[in-house]
Amino acid sequence: QVQLVESGGGLVQPGGSLRLSCVVSGRTLRINAMGWYRQASGKQREFVARISVDDNTHYGDSVKGRFTISRDNAKSAIYLQMNSLKFEDTAVYYCNFIYGPIPWGQGTQVTVSS
Repeated sequence: QVQLVESGGGLVQPGGSLRLSCVVSGRTLRINAMGWYRQASGKQREFVARISVDDNTHYGDSVKGRFTISRDNAKSAIYLQMNSLKFEDTAVYYCNFIYGPIPWGQGTQVTVSS
C-alpha cells in the first residue's frame, strides 16, 4: 500500500521557521519526483515546490527564496524547510508524487500567527 505521511507543522510567529517532513512508503522514493502543496481554508490547493529524481527544484512564486525542498532517499523522505514565514503561509501542507499521484493524505497544519 502506497502511503504518504506528513508531519512537522505547528504554530509559528511571522518570520519564524518550520521544517516539514513527508515519509514515503510503498514506492521507491529515489525514482519518483515529489511535490509539496498547500491548501488554505476556503481556498483551492496550490503548488508549493517540487523536486526531481536528480534534485532539480522548482518553487511557486509565493515561496521562492524562502522555502527549500529536499529529499533523503535513504530515509524515503522529503522535506520542506520554510523560513521567513508569513501570515499567508497558513495552510494545510501536503506532499504527493508528481507522476501518478495518490489520494491526498491528512497533511500537516501550519499556522503563522502572532
